[in-house]
Amino acid sequence: MPLIFGLALVSLLVACASAPLPPEESLNAANDAIESAEQADARQYAPAELEEARAMLVMAEKAVAEEAMTEADQLAQQARVAAELAIARTQAAKATEINRQFERDADALDVEMGRQGEQK
Repeated sequence: MPLIFGLALVSLLVACASAPLPPEESLNAANDAIESAEQADARQYAPAELEEARAMLVMAEKAVAEEAMTEADQLAQQARVAAELAIARTQAAKATEINRQFERDADALDVEMGRQGEQK
C-alpha cells in the first residue's frame, strides 16, 4: 500500500512540475482574427485596434516563451477581441460610406428629376 501511495504522490508531483502547454487554440484564434481584420481593410478603417491586436499577440507569444501560459492565454484572447473590434469598426465605417454614397445619389436623382419636371 505505501508503494502505491508513493507512486501516486510522485505522479502528482511530476504532473504539477511539468510546464503547462501553450494555449494553441487561443493563439490560433487570435492569428485568424487578425488575418480576417487585415482582409477586411482594418488597416485603413481601424488601424489602432488592429495594431493593439498585433501587440497583444506579440506579448502572448513572449509569455509562451517565458512559460507563462495563463498570461499567454489571456493576452491571446485579448488580441482576438481587439481584432474582432477592428473588424466591427471597419464594417461600420464601410457601411457609413455606403450610406453617404446613397444619400449623394438620391440627392443627385432629386435634382435631375426636378430639372426634367421643369422642362415639361
